[in-house]
Amino acid sequence: MNTMATREYDWDEISKHKKKGDLWVVIDAKVFDLSKFADLHPGGANVLFTGAVAGKDATRAFFGLHRHEVLLKPQYKRLQIGNVRGQTESIKALAAGELSNVPYAEPTWLTSGYHTPYYTEKHREFQKVVRSFFETVVRPESVNTEESGKRISQTVVDKMAETNIIAMRLGPGKHLEGCSLMGGILKPEEFDYFYEAIIHTELSRVSSRAVVDGLLAGLVIGLPPILNYGTPEVQRKVVPEALAGRKYIALAISEAFAGSDVGGLQTTAVRDGDHWIVTGTKKWITNGTFADYFTTGCKTETGFTVILIERGPGVSTKQIKTAYSSVAGTAFVTFDNVRVPVSNTLGKIGAGMSVILSNFNHERWMVTATSISAQRLVVEECLKWANQRIVFGKPLTSQAVIRAKLASMISRVESCQNWFESVTYQMNNMTYAQQSDKLAGPIGLLKQCVPIIFVGRSWPRYVSRCGRESAEDATQIFGGRALTTTGMGKFIENYHRTSGFDAILAGAEDVLGDLGVRQALKKMPRDVRL
Repeated sequence: MNTMATREYDWDEISKHKKKGDLWVVIDAKVFDLSKFADLHPGGANVLFTGAVAGKDATRAFFGLHRHEVLLKPQYKRLQIGNVRGQTESIKALAAGELSNVPYAEPTWLTSGYHTPYYTEKHREFQKVVRSFFETVVRPESVNTEESGKRISQTVVDKMAETNIIAMRLGPGKHLEGCSLMGGILKPEEFDYFYEAIIHTELSRVSSRAVVDGLLAGLVIGLPPILNYGTPEVQRKVVPEALAGRKYIALAISEAFAGSDVGGLQTTAVRDGDHWIVTGTKKWITNGTFADYFTTGCKTETGFTVILIERGPGVSTKQIKTAYSSVAGTAFVTFDNVRVPVSNTLGKIGAGMSVILSNFNHERWMVTATSISAQRLVVEECLKWANQRIVFGKPLTSQAVIRAKLASMISRVESCQNWFESVTYQMNNMTYAQQSDKLAGPIGLLKQCVPIIFVGRSWPRYVSRCGRESAEDATQIFGGRALTTTGMGKFIENYHRTSGFDAILAGAEDVLGDLGVRQALKKMPRDVRL
């Protein structure tokens, strides 16, 4: 802050500075000298005079146009020359790790006065440390890479590896043995899926949808088959370097020919002695542009098989342009007669479907965690904006239609949160095999959404479709500001543009809805009738 910012001024003195070349304004009890800045103002100098803010309190006008973060930028902080005598600022930025006090901006387990059967004080302690890490280390990187489209820097990846965040995103398991979690705040044997959910939640709070994927989501979904089905030799070679952030992995299943039809894949692996000869293409592969390994679904003579393919001769990748930033590394992957050791087979030859389907549960659960967190940010942004935006002399919240939209958004995110926590509790108390048997359907239904007719209207529930419904409502609340990539509505614009990814990645929502019902029908008892 400017050293002169400690000075105090009376309103009589402030009101004198209201002409060109001598312009002061007050924003939240802080006095700013805009005399030299006026001609550089993005909206033009005249706005500062015709807007009746020169020499006056411009707090309401400022927050009708700008986010609070603007005042925190160095080039604008330097414009502050002092404070209004007898007044103190009322709008403050949250410190790293601090909780939001906006209603529904945090899940109830983090909200004062509420209770939870799932989380402990240890979870709360862990959450605070994780949030502080993501806000200080990842948030700045997220802003830069979202705009540039470049891969996440190795420096950030290294810091994530040092705290073992990369390993923790894979859930509890043997891979955590001997690890120091977040500087030793947690023992590996204490780690459960609620701790992992905290990591996904906090990552989503500070990252765009593309950055969430760009921060090694490919490894999160591509490494588990190696951990669970790879030979000891493959695990010793790949796992340590992957968890250390030195090697990247992508899950290569989807194809232009097959889409959600995993059984219809056309990439082939033909046996040639101790090697596979792999030929084919993969599409929409997250992190594929910078992956060192590809956990790949192939057709073999005895059926669908999963093979780990290392980048090398015959392997090429090409970036795919999508609706979100290229920081995610979405790729078209070509395998041209690639020789792969048979020892790189993950699981039994011909039994690849069980390898992939069991892996999908965790991936889909992860997608719901990040989506729910993003939806909470939507609620928080809309509550803030509707409360500070003045129309027809009143805040937006005075409009019943706006309150109705807010009510729907809050109801959606809370229903999603509660079902998610219930499923997570079951994961904590089931083996990997039990999760595959009992939770594939519920997780599929959790990720997707089916409109339920209730009291004469369709109430959208569950995560991916709820997200798109809230994106639409938020866009209406922010109006034109929701159409621009910067400024007041920048988060809403990004979320509206990218929320559809949650409905497609890890399985299209309609396919998952059908999966959930088919799983239920398989378990229907034969001795029941109306």
